[in-house]
Amino acid sequence: MIHEFTEENIMSIGSVLNCIPKKLGDDVYRLELDGDGDNPKLALEIHLGMEFENKRMNMVSVYSGSTFIQLHNCTAFIASDMLKQVTFFGKQGGYTSGLIVEEAAACNFYANVDDSVLKKNFAALPEDMMMCGVALSLTDTLDSDDFSFDDENLS
Repeated sequence: MIHEFTEENIMSIGSVLNCIPKKLGDDVYRLELDGDGDNPKLALEIHLGMEFENKRMNMVSVYSGSTFIQLHNCTAFIASDMLKQVTFFGKQGGYTSGLIVEEAAACNFYANVDDSVLKKNFAALPEDMMMCGVALSLTDTLDSDDFSFDDENLS
């Protein structure tokens, strides 16, 4: 199930990332982040309810220096004030893809991570898989059918 992102939820993303979302159209929001010191600038665009072949989906795009990343079929996000980052993710067929954007204009992307990795003891994972397991583990605790942006534990 695709969860509808609301304008209020987009504003909470801006609050966590310490920037003000700009509405570019009816269903597109842009957030621009300035990194500290040598960190590059980053632009984040959130496209809500895009229609493709009679299906609605959310898409998140990141522009940074010479990098362009897109997460299609974004089903939800978790904004963490404590970590100063937002994790956008999509789950499909036992796999999770996640795009993590940090206030410091940093970005990480993990694609097609088998959901069994998210359930494992991280210490037992191969060293190269540990980071994605830790980074996306909080997406595994969500039951996306009952997901609510009002849950106090998620913001």
